[in-house]
Amino acid sequence: MTRGTDRTVRSRLRGWGGVTGMAVACAVTASLTLLPLAHGDGGYGGGPSGRGAASAVPAGTAACEDPEASVPASSGGGPSIDRIKERGKLIAGVDQNSFQWGYRNPETRTLEGFDIDLVRAIAQDILGDPDAVIFRAIPTNQRISALENDKVDVVVRTMTINCQRAGQVAFSTAYFQAGQQVLAPKDSEIDGYDESLKGKRVCTAEGSTAYDALKAKSFGAVFEDEHEGTEQDRDQLTVPNQLDCLVRLQLGEVDAVVTDNALAAGQAAQDPAVELKGDGPFTTEYYGVAAKLGADDLVARVNHVLVGYRQGGENSPWMKSYRTWLEEGLPGVEGPPAPKYRSN
Repeated sequence: MTRGTDRTVRSRLRGWGGVTGMAVACAVTASLTLLPLAHGDGGYGGGPSGRGAASAVPAGTAACEDPEASVPASSGGGPSIDRIKERGKLIAGVDQNSFQWGYRNPETRTLEGFDIDLVRAIAQDILGDPDAVIFRAIPTNQRISALENDKVDVVVRTMTINCQRAGQVAFSTAYFQAGQQVLAPKDSEIDGYDESLKGKRVCTAEGSTAYDALKAKSFGAVFEDEHEGTEQDRDQLTVPNQLDCLVRLQLGEVDAVVTDNALAAGQAAQDPAVELKGDGPFTTEYYGVAAKLGADDLVARVNHVLVGYRQGGENSPWMKSYRTWLEEGLPGVEGPPAPKYRSN
């Protein structure tokens, strides 16, 4: 898709109800090519993080000191790679509702976005075919369980690398830098992640780092449902899918959303009535491709893919994908984060 064509499609999405209309379209067309989760039971200088060349971090420390450090890149094989080749398909857990990251284009009925481009690059490397993919839509709160229960080979779904998750899944090197930020109506008195949230209803996705941030410091915001985590949970403030937060915001059921600025920028691009609040993100987070814990051969292969994906400066696959999907809403990103590797 050319950049001009993509912008035409984006304007049409905004014209028929923004994210709410897109969510309906996704639900209607999901069964066409996207299998639901229940089916089957060397970077170049700087980048947004300012990191330069790849670095090695000693392994074997008792505590998680640097969750971004991954296994060294390798083009070799192993049991996980063998299973994918025998199947002839890569099974990828993705989002189908996050505009510009992983969403279903209502005109072409195909999945598109920055994360989808990366999935296809992994499939190309392992299977020689970028279309040799079974996409499975997974909500935010099921990303880890999908890997643990062998529902997917990889999760490529704006998943932040952190110590807690690094004990549950195996992460690739970082492929994007993001951070948490507040999204609210333009005419809202909320002006950022601060005291202006006091007494306000704030929506987050279950299992997200946004929820963790509010749990640590909420500024008096109301961000948990009355029966959180029980069968009586209404999923009003904490929701399975992040996109549900924007729909609730549009319906006036919540006052603000806390989410990754990368996702929020896409939502603001769809709905001109909302905007990112504050001077910028209040956290620094990195997205990684997740695989099942112990699948080091697959993680090493993904890291090998990411080496090539980062190379080429302005002409790298990473930058081409960024310009296609993200530059309009997140301008000024100079490149991907440089990789970090464990030393053994």
